[in-house]
Amino acid sequence: MKFFVVAIVVALAAFAVAETYTDRYDNINIDEIIENRKLLVPYIKCVLEQGRCTPEGRELKAHIKDALQTSCTKCTQKQRKASRKVVKHIRANELDYWKQLLAKYDPDSIYEKNYESFLAADD
Repeated sequence: MKFFVVAIVVALAAFAVAETYTDRYDNINIDEIIENRKLLVPYIKCVLEQGRCTPEGRELKAHIKDALQTSCTKCTQKQRKASRKVVKHIRANELDYWKQLLAKYDPDSIYEKNYESFLAADD
């Protein structure tokens, strides 16, 4: 009986560690999006619930809060790299939208340490 319980706990722990967001959109050309404001702004507005969402935007919106809170622990390697690039671009070039995103997803700056250390990392 003990073995059975231990086996279940180990299996659940392995499942939790292996859980990542879908990689269905990992091949989107992030550079093309951030270099073209007409492509970038609709994604931002989608996440802010100020505009319509593409399937990719809906997927992003579904996970943005969790990714922010957990420093993107469920992100694939490509997603971590792309997230850093996009956030750094928004902070540098779309400050008003960056402030709106923070107001929506971290109004009390509870997760600031998490995402700042995530942005500083280079993995």
